[in-house]
Amino acid sequence: MKLDIVPALKRRQFLMKAIVTTGSVMTANLWSKLAIAQTPAFITLDKNRPGIPYGVASGDINSNSAVIWSRSDSFAGHRQRSARMIIEYATDENFRNSQRVIGKVATKYTDFTTRTYLDNLPPGQDIFYRVTFQDLVDTNISSAPVIGHLKTAPLGKGKDILFAWSGDTAGQGWGINSEWGGMRIYESIRKLNPDFFIHSGDYIYADNPIQAEVKLDDGKIWKNITTEEKSKVAETLKEFRGNYIYNLLDENIQRFNAQIPQLVQWDDHEVINNWYPGQILDDNRYQIKDVSLLASRARQAFLEYTPIRFNSQNPNRIYRHFNHGELLEIFMIDKRSYRGKNSPNNQSVASEKTAFLGNSQINWLKNKLNNSKSTWKIIASDMPIGLMIKDGKTDFENLANGDGKVLGRELELADLLRFIKQNDIRNVVWLTADVHYAAAHYYDPNKAQFTDFKPFWEFVAGPLNSGNFGPNQLDNTFGPEVRFQTASPEIKLNQPPSSGLQFFGMVKIDGKTEVLTVTLHNLEGQKLYSLDLEPEV
Repeated sequence: MKLDIVPALKRRQFLMKAIVTTGSVMTANLWSKLAIAQTPAFITLDKNRPGIPYGVASGDINSNSAVIWSRSDSFAGHRQRSARMIIEYATDENFRNSQRVIGKVATKYTDFTTRTYLDNLPPGQDIFYRVTFQDLVDTNISSAPVIGHLKTAPLGKGKDILFAWSGDTAGQGWGINSEWGGMRIYESIRKLNPDFFIHSGDYIYADNPIQAEVKLDDGKIWKNITTEEKSKVAETLKEFRGNYIYNLLDENIQRFNAQIPQLVQWDDHEVINNWYPGQILDDNRYQIKDVSLLASRARQAFLEYTPIRFNSQNPNRIYRHFNHGELLEIFMIDKRSYRGKNSPNNQSVASEKTAFLGNSQINWLKNKLNNSKSTWKIIASDMPIGLMIKDGKTDFENLANGDGKVLGRELELADLLRFIKQNDIRNVVWLTADVHYAAAHYYDPNKAQFTDFKPFWEFVAGPLNSGNFGPNQLDNTFGPEVRFQTASPEIKLNQPPSSGLQFFGMVKIDGKTEVLTVTLHNLEGQKLYSLDLEPEV
């Protein structure tokens, strides 16, 4: 299926899909009332009204604030024109006592995406919001509304917290197969209705083109929706933007985005596989060889198309943290932007060459962890710790570099783990993706080469709609032990999503006992593994 012009989902069609889908936090009554009652200030032909073809999304939530994202589609003749985001929100699904926020203008400079910050929200509450875009030329003309939902974090104890995580969307050429039902894992997560979702990187695969058909081993054909921007590797800003638009063509993702807030980080495929700053490509698919130039364009598209709150001092900064009250604090790290060159990774002394998070980010993370008053500290990482990931024959993509003493990028992690132990920072758990299978790893200093750290858990989940891989080889430097994994040498690699080898994780923190329960799930949402962690007091 070739789409030269991306079609917008009709608003009523989208609403009705939400009504008939089970598990939605919003009632059919709410959807139907808003679909009928919330008409624009001036009725006019649809072709003259702004549209919202890719739905809405929320993100970067904490106890009192959130980001609302959307993209306008307003045309004057053949020219797309600017429109202003308007948001109404309330704690009541009927929008009684709602508040109205005049948002920013969606312009060509941000590819007509925009976001509005909702602040001073009540903690621990469901927030219902509806987005419209107002035409700047004729302010009497507005889009039909699109409805969304989010839930703010509770401040104190007593209320449970439930969230999900995974990563790796639309990789290895496995795109949106409408005949199979699209990116179905997003619907499985949505039905469990988590308070929020951590996307652990590889939000897109800018270096993996999507072809119309892929022949499977059994002779069947996997059919992808295709677009011009996804037909080649991304090099231009338009092509990077087109990768995000491609994923938003999936109805499961639009429905998911409207209901579940996201905390988003990036890894390598938002730019190109295994990239690092300053890299010069040796890849015939690319006319642009300067990876730093590609990364600059990729970062702009990433920030435009994800619901991220920009840092006022550094708008391009991706690492950040979120306080979810007394029970939980989340630290979203960036292992991509500040690393040194991929190398054999065997240096014995720390330097710029061994940087992974980089000094500024490490100092930020130490400070935030040390000052956290929350029971549980989640480090959301875009790559696992103890799994070896090679880059070519001699170089390493990850910090793990093989069994033995601390070397190379491992020096940075050893310093961080030592700091956590010396400052008695308790209940630190790592969540990650990247390797395209699900796993539970326990890091034990009694089995490690480097022993000056507190034992901890790392949980891996993914992919979301990509090929399956693994298992990766463990590096014994920090004493990891596999307690569970879905990958095995007997499983064929890079199977389509229809094989079922797609995974996500859930975390529940009991508001009364403070027990943290991690579960790993398959494509259909079935539970494969569960572990209860008692908080250290």
